[in-house]
Amino acid sequence: MSATFNHTIIASKDRAESARFYRELLEAPAAPSWGPFTNIQLDGGVLLQFAEPPVDIQMQHYAFLLDDDLFDRALARLRDGGIEHWADPQMRRPGEINNEHGGRGVYFKDPAGHAIELITRPYL
Repeated sequence: MSATFNHTIIASKDRAESARFYRELLEAPAAPSWGPFTNIQLDGGVLLQFAEPPVDIQMQHYAFLLDDDLFDRALARLRDGGIEHWADPQMRRPGEINNEHGGRGVYFKDPAGHAIELITRPYL
């Protein structure tokens, strides 16, 4: 079997709030949660596990590949929720999206301050 991505732990200030944010934005179902984790499930069985570490949270970057329809709905949720977003990771083009790599993309911060990217076409 070749390697596939299975799960990651995303540090959160409030794991329930972060899980809800991603569930709503990505239209992803909740998954069984246990111990210090609140989980959601993406296609392919990939788990996003949200936990509240006892240390300061360092910003991470997470990118999600969406189809065009889900991208439109997610972008509408960002705008409707008043969530600041940018066309670029340097945050120089506020309120815009980009049209790079033959698709569309947007950057924003999640409730814990992580840099999130939504794209409609993979880079490769």
